[in-house]
Amino acid sequence: MTSPRRLDDDLGFLVARANAVLTKATNRVLAPLGLKVRAYSVLAAVCDQPEGIAQRRLANDVGLDPSQIVALVDELEGRELVQRTTDPTDRRNKLIVATYAGVALCAQARERGADVVAEYLGDVDAGTLETVRMALRRITFDESAIRR
Repeated sequence: MTSPRRLDDDLGFLVARANAVLTKATNRVLAPLGLKVRAYSVLAAVCDQPEGIAQRRLANDVGLDPSQIVALVDELEGRELVQRTTDPTDRRNKLIVATYAGVALCAQARERGADVVAEYLGDVDAGTLETVRMALRRITFDESAIRR
């Protein structure tokens, strides 16, 4: 693989910059719902696990430090969007579970987030978008991917 010749060829820079642009735009559309991207990400990850998710796994899944997760879960719990419940398989652990209000708000937030993506990438064909998603999932979630 060759090194990028220019900044706009540097994939790391492009991904970071795209993240910044999409985060800013998504925060703007989530603001009326009382959410920002980080809180939305936590809520969405919880909603993706209807049986509940342990806080440590949640931190790993959304890529945040566990201490950040505690504050975000506290915020969402204070709004009655999630609740902490005892893990039936290990009573020492707590699971984070979405409430009905949390699931409903998450659905609204997902729609708004999808609108932002459509605004920026609506003219990109579905196959290309799926290829990009697959590549980003590999980087984000595939523990067997090469890490240096």
